[in-house]
Amino acid sequence: MSCRVRRIHSLTDADIEGLAAVLFDCVEGGASVGFMQPYTLGQALGWWRGLAADVESGRRALLVAEDEHGIVGTVHLVLAMPDNQPHRADLCKMLVMRRARKQGVGAALMDAAEREARSLGKTLLVLDTASAEAERLYARMGWTRLGVVPGFALLPEGGLCDTTYFYRELV
Repeated sequence: MSCRVRRIHSLTDADIEGLAAVLFDCVEGGASVGFMQPYTLGQALGWWRGLAADVESGRRALLVAEDEHGIVGTVHLVLAMPDNQPHRADLCKMLVMRRARKQGVGAALMDAAEREARSLGKTLLVLDTASAEAERLYARMGWTRLGVVPGFALLPEGGLCDTTYFYRELV
């Protein structure tokens, strides 16, 4: 799949709609990304609207992957860290629509996020995931697996799931 990855500095209504569609698709597909079912598109729209100020202020670097139909994936870097961690960012909400998975979108987003982090002077990235599919991607891309926290969160339809932590030193 051919996709273009870009950073969004200010969320438009069209961006929010596209991002909400990705988030809604992922939660509907069972992704443990912080939301419970039943989940509505309206809730997804509200969540992205709530993030707009952090994106515009630079506290978060928001990246999107787009194909000819619009946004198919996203990831963001949380840049607002405590004073003793200016070198670090958290990579979170790595989301790819089900129709675009296993086509290089996730890898393109990860590459772009790492480049963006480097350009911002970050030398350490940290993430967590409850997805075995994502774990394979992160390992393939050179991230170091730290370990698993059992029963860390709930799956969208209920039931506990484990979370695996990874880090990546940027050189």
